[in-house]
Amino acid sequence: MTTATPTTSTLTGVPALAPLLARGALLSPLKRPRPDADFPRTRLVLPGLRVDLARLAAYERVCGFPTGADALPVTYPHVLGFPLAMRLMSGRGFPLPLLGLVHTSIGITRRTVIPATGAYELAVRVEGLAPHRRGTEASVVTELRAGADVVWESRSTYLARHRTTARPPAEKTPSEHREPLPARAEWQLAGDTGRRYGAASGDRNPIHLHPLTARLFGFPRAIAHGMWTVARCLAEHGTPDAAVVRAEFRSPVLLPGTVTYGAEDGGGGRFELRGARDGRLHLSGEVGPYPAA
Repeated sequence: MTTATPTTSTLTGVPALAPLLARGALLSPLKRPRPDADFPRTRLVLPGLRVDLARLAAYERVCGFPTGADALPVTYPHVLGFPLAMRLMSGRGFPLPLLGLVHTSIGITRRTVIPATGAYELAVRVEGLAPHRRGTEASVVTELRAGADVVWESRSTYLARHRTTARPPAEKTPSEHREPLPARAEWQLAGDTGRRYGAASGDRNPIHLHPLTARLFGFPRAIAHGMWTVARCLAEHGTPDAAVVRAEFRSPVLLPGTVTYGAEDGGGGRFELRGARDGRLHLSGEVGPYPAA
């Protein structure tokens, strides 16, 4: 295995998603994922970024955030960074197949309120690969800067499922064994939820769009985007202006379906999403202030 020298590549505009997704789809059958594979060390930087307010409003509507607020929702910078992440993950040098890639976790730090009308610099990089009990995970880091200051950053993990004999690191005690949090709301999710979120976010992974394309990757029906589930929960839960969010996507939310949103009593930070009928844990998360008290 050869290790590439880290480099920075400055972009002049937001990459077009359709050709990147098409390239990723075409190259996916050629990928041979493994946790010790090489990966691109390029840090993509996009300066002078401004938010498309119409697209932001569409995102707010599908996720349940109030529309027309002066500040960006805590999850929205992930959408801004998505085209840069796709440019890295759809290339020949990225060892995991883009088709069927599953978002498994995200950690977000928002250091301050982020005005929707500001100008920002985005930076995205692949941090590394790691073994997972079901395949190989990639970590992708996104940063949003206002001037010289990092105002928002995230670390996401994406899983490529494949047979593996590697023994992953010991996992923490799974939160699905905890008692369910008190139920706060029940949501009936329409079959087109994935298509609506995909239109607002640009994430048109076929596992989210239609039952037929989802079945190609082992899912009985289309599944909701992980980032939609966490955004919908945070829209209900609320977040401090400066916040730390951690969320793990435990099991797919099949569309259509009915889910229950739960949260701690007394305004605590833990929240979750479970199947309304079977109690299956789909998402567990926690939100708190930054810096931690």
